[in-house]
Amino acid sequence: MAPNLLGSTATLFLEATQQDIRQSKTPESVPSTSKSTAQTAQTRDEPKYKWRIVWRNVIAFLYLHIGALYGFYLFFAGAKFLTLIWTLVVAALGAVGVTAGAHRLWAHRAYKAKWPMRLILMIFQTLAFQNHLSEWVRDHRVHHKFTDTDADPHNAKRGFFFSHMGWLLVRKHRDVIEKGATVDVSDLESDPIVVWQRRLYVILMPVFCFLIPTWVPCHFWGETGMNSWYCATVFRYTLSLNLTWLVNSAAHIWGTKPYDDSISPTDNVRIALGAFGEGWHNYHHVFPWDYKAAELGNYRANFTTAFIDFFAWLGQAYDLKTVPLNMIKKRAARTGDGTRIDRDEHYGHSHEGAIWGWGDIDMHTEDILDAQITNKTD
Repeated sequence: MAPNLLGSTATLFLEATQQDIRQSKTPESVPSTSKSTAQTAQTRDEPKYKWRIVWRNVIAFLYLHIGALYGFYLFFAGAKFLTLIWTLVVAALGAVGVTAGAHRLWAHRAYKAKWPMRLILMIFQTLAFQNHLSEWVRDHRVHHKFTDTDADPHNAKRGFFFSHMGWLLVRKHRDVIEKGATVDVSDLESDPIVVWQRRLYVILMPVFCFLIPTWVPCHFWGETGMNSWYCATVFRYTLSLNLTWLVNSAAHIWGTKPYDDSISPTDNVRIALGAFGEGWHNYHHVFPWDYKAAELGNYRANFTTAFIDFFAWLGQAYDLKTVPLNMIKKRAARTGDGTRIDRDEHYGHSHEGAIWGWGDIDMHTEDILDAQITNKTD
C-alpha cells in the first residue's frame, strides 16, 4: 500500500474551514454555585455560531475570481479558438466527475460502477478540485441528513452568499463536525480507488486540475502561457466552482417545490442546465437515491443521466435505482406545492427520517422494495 502522503486532507479550502473543537468542561462538571445568574444569561445570549474568517481562503478566492474575469477577457483578446474548446471540454469532464461520480455514485450510491468507470470518474473529480472524494461525500451526506440546520455545511438559512461560497471562507460550525461524525461513510474505505485518491491527492490534484489543463494548449497549438493559465485553468476552475455552488445556494431559494414544499430545495431548470442535471433539487432531496436525480425521462436538462446511461450500455454502470411513478405521484400529492399535481393534504416536514441516499439506515423498507433497479447484477 502506498504511503499516506496526505494526512487527513491536502485541500486548500475545506481543510482551513474545519472547526477546531476544543474539549471544555460541561455544565455538569462545574458547580452550579460558581456561576452567577448574570453569567448564565450572558452565555445564553451569546450567538451560537461566531464566524471565524479563514483569510487564506478569502485571498485565494479573490485571486480566482479576478483571474477568471481576466481569463474571460483574454478569450476575446488573443486566446486561440482551440483554447476555448479545450476549456469547455475540461470543464465538462470535471463537472461529470462531480455529478456522476462524487454525487450520484459515491455520495448517494444511486447506482454501481465497475472499476474502469470508477477510475475515470475519480480522475474527472480530481480535475474538478472540490476536495477528495472522502471529504466531498461526507459533507454532502451531512448536508442531506441535516439540511438547513447548524449541522448543514452550507446552511441556506444563512443567506445566498453563505450557502454559495461564504461557508468556505469561515470555519465550520461545530455541529457540522459533531453530527457529521454520526453519518456512515464506512463504504468509502472499501473502495480502493477512493482510498488511493485520498492518499495521493496532494500529487493528483495539482497535476489534473492545474498542470495538464495549462500545458496542453501550450504544447499542442502554441498558446501563450498567460492565456492558457487564465483561460483554460483559472477561468474554467472558477466557473465550475460557481456552477456547483449554485446548487447549494440558488437551488435552495428560487424555483418550485413539486414534491415537498416544506423543505428549502427547489426545482430550477436554469440551474439544471448549467449544473449538468443537478438543478432538480426538490426532487433530489425527496428521493436522493434516484440515479437520475430528477423525474424527467429525457436528457435535455440532465446530461449526467445520459452519461450514466451510456456507461450502463457499455456494461460499466449497473444497479441503476429509480423511483416508481406511483410513489412520485403519491409524494407530490401529499406534500408538494401543487406545481406537479394537486396535493391532498399538507404534512409538516421534520428532519426525522431524512436520508442521504441508498443504504442509509433510516431508509424505509417500503421504498427499498418499491425501488426500480435496472441493469441489476447479483
